[in-house]
Amino acid sequence: PTGAAVVNAKQLEDDDPFLGDKNAPVVMIEFSDFQCPFCRRFWQDTLPQIKTNYFDTGKVKFVYRDFPLSSIHPGAQPAAEATECANDQGKFWEMHDKIFEGQSIWATSGVSVFKQYAQELKLDTKKFNDCLDSGKYEDEVNKDLNDASASGGRGTPYFLIGNQPLSGAQPFSAFQQ
Repeated sequence: PTGAAVVNAKQLEDDDPFLGDKNAPVVMIEFSDFQCPFCRRFWQDTLPQIKTNYFDTGKVKFVYRDFPLSSIHPGAQPAAEATECANDQGKFWEMHDKIFEGQSIWATSGVSVFKQYAQELKLDTKKFNDCLDSGKYEDEVNKDLNDASASGGRGTPYFLIGNQPLSGAQPFSAFQQ
């Protein structure tokens, strides 16, 4: 025994939002921190290529899970909770994208920006604000964080592709392999 556990992404799908075919032969999980500049770089530069080549073709199911490194990114936990609250109204990916787009803005402004995004996305803002203010998804986000750590994640972004771990904002070629 090497002491290294083999982890399969299918075992860690949970009930988190995904892109692609729910029955795709390969599951890819991204454990990500909304305040992490490397996570933003992956979202901006690499994710679109992976989406076109693997999610849109039915080859890969992409599951997004939270990995807020709150000790260095204090806004990551509330950002993650904001996407979960948006997911209640079917707008997870829209909020996900707005949060990454505005990373430099909300990183210093706090949750009021997430409430503004909810308004821009035409969410029921009372429901969204109540959800965010109540901490309804704190445990869900912490579960994602614990699963990331238990599966070998030490930094963000952290990926599991099938049973292959991959760390960091890697170029598209690393995902092709």
